Amino acid sequence: MTSTVPAPVTRTAEGSALQAVLLDMDGTLVDTEGFWWDVEVEIFRRLGHTLDAAWRHIVVGGPMTRSAGFLIEATGADITFAELSVLLNDGFEARIGRTLPLMPGAARLLAELSGHGIPTALVSASHRRIIDRVISSLGARHFTLTVAGDEVPRTKPHPDPYLAAAAGLGVDPARCAVIEDTATGVASAEAAGCHVVAVPSLAPIDPAARRTVVASLEQVDLAFLRGLIAAP
Repeated sequence: MTSTVPAPVTRTAEGSALQAVLLDMDGTLVDTEGFWWDVEVEIFRRLGHTLDAAWRHIVVGGPMTRSAGFLIEATGADITFAELSVLLNDGFEARIGRTLPLMPGAARLLAELSGHGIPTALVSASHRRIIDRVISSLGARHFTLTVAGDEVPRTKPHPDPYLAAAAGLGVDPARCAVIEDTATGVASAEAAGCHVVAVPSLAPIDPAARRTVVASLEQVDLAFLRGLIAAP
């Protein structure tokens, strides 16, 4: 986990108790969920296996331990998890080196949050090497702290990543707004006690208690996020 010293936490607006904003990376800030699938397809093609397109929704949006483990078992490929993990990270890093498209509204939202001094954390199931590569394009100045999937005991859908982010920022998870794009990420944030804004990327996500669903980050700004967290 890397961080700067968190800013003092104060009430951010009249009647609002928002203390921090925690954001997922793939599919939420950067349009890369499809990149992982493309890399997986290519790696297994080289191993002599064709991936079933129906598996995409099983492996996308989850931790590498789950996706890689599933694909090894489903295909019977002669490769270990450790070997596949290296190939996946290498392939993804090469792919984002060519292009890294941002999700609509992402750049504006990050600039607004940092401009208002809102403590902001990037919380991803991706490994540290990938986060550091992406963060250089997003702008490290926008984030007080980042949490990678290989830095917590259990990654998403467990609550550990979001609990670690809240602890690192010195804030109450219940007063954090989390922005996620998959059911796995939503489950992680909700298990940590956060209020979730879901921006579904590949599969629908239904609204629920302490969960707001929007079509795009273009619908999300600081006023919107403040309005989600009621004053205690």
